[in-house]
Amino acid sequence: MPVEGTWDLFISTPIGKIKAVAEFRRKEGALVGTAHGAGEEVPLSDVVLDGDRLTWKQAITKPIRLNLAFAMRIDGDTLTGTSKAGRLPASKVTGERRTLQAAPEH
Repeated sequence: MPVEGTWDLFISTPIGKIKAVAEFRRKEGALVGTAHGAGEEVPLSDVVLDGDRLTWKQAITKPIRLNLAFAMRIDGDTLTGTSKAGRLPASKVTGERRTLQAAPEH
C-alpha cells in the first residue's frame, strides 16, 4: 500500500481539533517525511510502513513541546489511528490523501 504523498491530518485533542499536514516520500529506499502545523515544520522519524500499518514519531514545540508517536492504519486515501504524547491519553487522528488536481482544459 503506497503512502507517498501529502496527507491532511486532523487530530482530536483535549484542547480541540488540530489540523496538520504530513508528507511522505522515499529517499534511498527508506520512507521519510515532514509534518507542518501550528506554524512549524518538523521532520518525521522512525517512519515504518508494515502492510497497512504506518507508524512514525515527531517532536513539536507548538502549542507546547511534545514528543508524539503516531500509529495509523492506511486504507487507500484514508488514514485512521492515534497520536500519543508521553503519559497523556491517546488522541484520535484521521487523515485524507491530497489528490492532484487535473489542470482545467482551455
